Amino acid sequence: MSAARVSGTLVTVKEAHRHVTPWVYARLVSTETRSWAARKAISPLRLHPFGMRDPNEQYWGEPGDRVDPDIDKIISAGPRPCFEMEQIVPGDDDPADDGPILGAVALRDSRRLAEARALLKDLLAQDIRCLDAHAHLGNFSFDSAPGKALPHFERGVAIGELSLGEGFTGLLPWTLIDNRPFHRCLHGYGLCLWRLGKFEEAKKVFGSILWLEPADWGALSILQSIRRGEALSPDL
Repeated sequence: MSAARVSGTLVTVKEAHRHVTPWVYARLVSTETRSWAARKAISPLRLHPFGMRDPNEQYWGEPGDRVDPDIDKIISAGPRPCFEMEQIVPGDDDPADDGPILGAVALRDSRRLAEARALLKDLLAQDIRCLDAHAHLGNFSFDSAPGKALPHFERGVAIGELSLGEGFTGLLPWTLIDNRPFHRCLHGYGLCLWRLGKFEEAKKVFGSILWLEPADWGALSILQSIRRGEALSPDL
């Protein structure tokens, strides 16, 4: 046995944790959506390296607390590299302005949904790699029509996956803000699958989110609910 320090607390870590086959990101979107991305000849968003992160330096609870099996695997995988994904929002170049994404949200909140959607679609016409436009188009449809929301989220995920390439084992921390549009697409995609009763597919999505950002306690909570076979209430 060996010991590791987690947020000032000494906890015991098994030696076996040092010799674990690393997790590798597996493509989540359908073959049809991957083919769509290939036909569009989309240039991948750039990934900027941000050093290494060791899960043994994160806080996972007090000594003796039960650790979720998925978190235990993440700890076992040891240090992994962090990256920030390039974010593209056409026209968002004025620091004094809220930008088109928040503009679309404001339109939606003012019950001008058609205008909000038109604004987001215009962003995608300028650059289809605007992941936040895909995510918000999905959000605008999710409550009433998750089946219609799913393709928006899935296309955003497909574009983000182009950047990860084959054999990606790294982290995309939420604290690096340009990673957030991809996380929003993943989260929305997973919620749609869960709401539509596709439990195994949803489980894979939220499992991947957790590996990309182990501090996403919301993803962990959802993953636990899916494992228990709980349905996603339309009211959530």
